[in-house]
Amino acid sequence: MKKSTVDIKRLTINSAFIALSVVLERFLSLRISFFGVEGVRIGIGALPIFLSGFIFEPMDGLIVGALSDLVGYFISPMGIYMPQFTLTSALTGWIPAIVYKYFFRRKLNFLSLFVAIGIGQFITDVVMVPYFIHTLFHVPYAVLMPTRAIGYAIMLFVYPVLTLPVMKRIPAVRQMVLTKKVE
Repeated sequence: MKKSTVDIKRLTINSAFIALSVVLERFLSLRISFFGVEGVRIGIGALPIFLSGFIFEPMDGLIVGALSDLVGYFISPMGIYMPQFTLTSALTGWIPAIVYKYFFRRKLNFLSLFVAIGIGQFITDVVMVPYFIHTLFHVPYAVLMPTRAIGYAIMLFVYPVLTLPVMKRIPAVRQMVLTKKVE
């Protein structure tokens, strides 16, 4: 295949991941508010962001994560725009892809996805988001952390369980994953 054909295919798939992430995150998630601020959002909106980074490159996951947040904000704003949350969304795609690519050498199994997603979600959802909510809106950590911990524990198992079959069983995805070379 020509390089331009591969780039168009990659751009098309990543665009679909952005659209899917926006729909899953903004419209099909359970939201719990504290003190008038969204404290927890439980859903699978990060799944397409993970897939982009795992299938292609970590930078793809970063771009898909950032653009998903930006597009989602403009379609369905929830208060004023906060670039801190775009950063966390971008890192949601980048950190697990880095761990998966360099630590596990793209070995596709439940453990590699569990650890990669677990590290990424811990840094973004358990550390960064509560910190930003606390500093921006003065929501106490005592209110934020219990729900974050419960959401993290649940999603820690849900994301790898959903990601593994997608990456293994969809032939086009499996072909991209299997032919991908580690640098």
